[in-house]
Amino acid sequence: MGGIPITALNLLAVPEGVLSADEIGAMLRGGQEILDEAECRLLGGHSIDDNEPKMGYSVTGLVHPDHIWRNSTAQAGDVLYLSKPIGTGVVIKAIKDGETSRDMMEDVLKVMITLNKEASDTIRLVGDPTACTDVTGFGLLGHAWEMAKGANVSMELLVSAIPVVSGARELARQDKFPSGSRRNLKYVAPHLTVSPQVDEFTLTLLADAVTSGGLLVTVKEENAASMETTFSRLEVPLYRIGRVFPGPARLKVSV
Repeated sequence: MGGIPITALNLLAVPEGVLSADEIGAMLRGGQEILDEAECRLLGGHSIDDNEPKMGYSVTGLVHPDHIWRNSTAQAGDVLYLSKPIGTGVVIKAIKDGETSRDMMEDVLKVMITLNKEASDTIRLVGDPTACTDVTGFGLLGHAWEMAKGANVSMELLVSAIPVVSGARELARQDKFPSGSRRNLKYVAPHLTVSPQVDEFTLTLLADAVTSGGLLVTVKEENAASMETTFSRLEVPLYRIGRVFPGPARLKVSV
């Protein structure tokens, strides 16, 4: 939303007697490293006994009221960008099922621990986008539909331009999706117009539930060249994946 993180509280839930103090310490150190990278100060937190290990942060930040990035303000004629690849959901399930290589695991972890800070800071150099959100649990299609519906616009996504994490396409063809990804597609399906060349596995991959995904951003056409040049100059990843058209709200998936 264009905000800058200032402080955080840690929320830690671990099963008593299952994880060692060293393992819990490693979780806390890893989180602290990311907070340091985000220039966000940890003030404290809360820990509880729970059946499953979980850790997250409640973050407080600041944003100027005239520069809030919303997910409901895309405009017809805008260009649509994505800053990180999709497909982490299907790969994470494969990791849990013991069906991935070490290289595939390292690649997806690298994507997930990459903050959106660099992409967000680079956008600011160009100017506020017309709309922005992050791609997480609803998948790319779910969050794109959220943007289209909120602004009453139509969006076209080009499959060939959408980046995918290593190994995700192969796992998709084997139908290895987590149940959440299937639910995402079922939810958004009534709002889709899909090219005949896009198969079911590719479409489900576009709905794959993402962990720590990138920014989905719309930019005015006249600012697109400056956006792409700035990201390229600073060597920050950015992918042009579609366009925004007049409403009614709809998603079109093309090749």
